[in-house]
Amino acid sequence: MTHLRLIPSAGGAIFVTTVIGLAMAAMIRTEFKAQDKTHAGVFEINPVAEDIKVVKRETKLDPIKKVTPPPPAPMIDRQPSVKPTESIASVTGSIPIFEPPDIDAKIVNIRMIDRDEQPILRIPPIMPSRAERSGHCQLRFDVSPNGAPYNVTALYCTQSLFERASIKSVQKWKYNPKLVGGQAVARSGVESKVSFRLNDERGRLIPE
Repeated sequence: MTHLRLIPSAGGAIFVTTVIGLAMAAMIRTEFKAQDKTHAGVFEINPVAEDIKVVKRETKLDPIKKVTPPPPAPMIDRQPSVKPTESIASVTGSIPIFEPPDIDAKIVNIRMIDRDEQPILRIPPIMPSRAERSGHCQLRFDVSPNGAPYNVTALYCTQSLFERASIKSVQKWKYNPKLVGGQAVARSGVESKVSFRLNDERGRLIPE
């Protein structure tokens, strides 16, 4: 049975082999034809640059026209200056000597002016970061003969957080001291109000 199955396969193989052999025999019998010779490309490595002819532009200038200048501006008549005829006056004699006035110290009465302290510099307070509305503080302090506040105390504050900022602000102030008989003296019991103004994002004042 096995040999019978191989018979069709062997017949097909013999047929294919025969066809291939005939085709190869036909190809061998064909005459060989050489291909046409290709033309070799020639390239010049260092070509010679050709001179480029420069074209010169010929510009013709128009002849200069004769221009007549305008007439000069008219002259304005001026009045001639007159030479003075009078001679220079000369001062004769010496400068008179004036005697200084005799001032009697008993007659002249010099009075020294008394005055109270006068503020000349006030540093504004720093708004506390925890403040949510405006406020003020009433403070009492003394002014030294040099015009510097000291013994600064807060009498009343709308909010306690304003007290420390108010005291620090007053301590930086500067005064003209009190004068008594022309001499600078200390002044005690000076009172002043320190205000804190807080605005919202629209610039409107937030009340106390």
